[in-house]
Amino acid sequence: MAEILFAALFLLLALGVPVAFAIAIAAFLALTFGSRYPAIVIVKEMFSGIDSFPLLAVPFFILAAELMTGGAMTRALLLFTVRFTGHLRGGLGYANVGASTMFAGISGSALADAAGPGAMMIRMMEQGGYPRAYAGALTVSAAVVGPIIPPSIIMIIYAMQDERVSVVALFMAGILPGLCISAGLLFTNWWMSRRRAFAATEARASWAERGRATLYAAPALGLIALIIGGIRGGIFTPTEASVMAVAYALLCGMFVYRSLRLRDLPGIFLRAAMTSAAVLLILAAARAFAWMLIIESVPQAFAAWIVALDLSPIVFLLAVNVLLLIFGLFMDPLPGVMILVPILAPVAFALGIDPIHFAIVVIVNLTLGLTTPPVGSLLFVVASAVKLRPTALVRELPPFFLSNILVLLVLTFVPAISTWLPRISGF
Repeated sequence: MAEILFAALFLLLALGVPVAFAIAIAAFLALTFGSRYPAIVIVKEMFSGIDSFPLLAVPFFILAAELMTGGAMTRALLLFTVRFTGHLRGGLGYANVGASTMFAGISGSALADAAGPGAMMIRMMEQGGYPRAYAGALTVSAAVVGPIIPPSIIMIIYAMQDERVSVVALFMAGILPGLCISAGLLFTNWWMSRRRAFAATEARASWAERGRATLYAAPALGLIALIIGGIRGGIFTPTEASVMAVAYALLCGMFVYRSLRLRDLPGIFLRAAMTSAAVLLILAAARAFAWMLIIESVPQAFAAWIVALDLSPIVFLLAVNVLLLIFGLFMDPLPGVMILVPILAPVAFALGIDPIHFAIVVIVNLTLGLTTPPVGSLLFVVASAVKLRPTALVRELPPFFLSNILVLLVLTFVPAISTWLPRISGF
């Protein structure tokens, strides 16, 4: 049955069938031709896959990101970063990375990061004399921090697949790795700006202008403090934090920045509903796929095979890095987590690898897949937003992708970057 499952999945993906439908159809075919279970089991497992209270956080964080983009909060973050970095050589590139990093602390989504501040920043960089493809490639790479810095939709899904970690622990674990990725991209932008002689395009802002930009951005920055501080202080759970994020973004957009109108809300709700439905459909299908793997004892067989190889933890992590980077070429992170974590996490735990450390390595790996062809969603979102061919972005990506890979290796060899904050926070 496992042979039918994987063969059908890869064939359907190669034919261009949407991921959610490819996963569900593969599970149905394997069940129909390789087992005696009734087909209704697929429907039952798909329903069970989304019948979860923590999953309520997913549509609410998506809605919060849409409200942020629809109001002036995104522009406030852009202005804040430009005021402090615009006068430097490559300054708008620094602002791009900075805005993406701050927006990541609100949206939890790489695609929202790229479509919101990323698209605006590309236009600003192009007007400042940067090649559009360079600005787009930097945006694609910077958006990777969206699912890593909390809140993170993929971390919520991961915690549902591995009971050894909690959502809050993963939220705390993602802060330093996300900042490391941003720091690597800032350095790469610095190096590229000098190599290509990008000029500073903004006059140095006075401290008064910086102060006004800071005050203007303070409500938007306050949402980051509300989410992380509220969860860390035990005031509310991650699910409750998602609802608070929606309420806060709505109030700021309508009454603080006054850029969000009642007539805008139906469109925002519709976009959030469509995105949420797509995510939940993938999760439902992946649950059925994972159930098929479990009844076929694929995770147990894989774990026994790995243990028999007597690999060291580091060698195993390096092998996982290669496997996930290849897997990310063909599949988005959410189904990747649903399919691979039940197989790999028990093996990592048996080898003595910290579950939180392993979770961050997996999440960063799969998220990098959003930047790589042929499936890389970020490439197509950014290319569509700025009317570029994805191949133009791919040509500019290597320095930024290499930076992210180097950070991934550092995270692999230095577990403390991922585990220090959760440990001192009591998780």
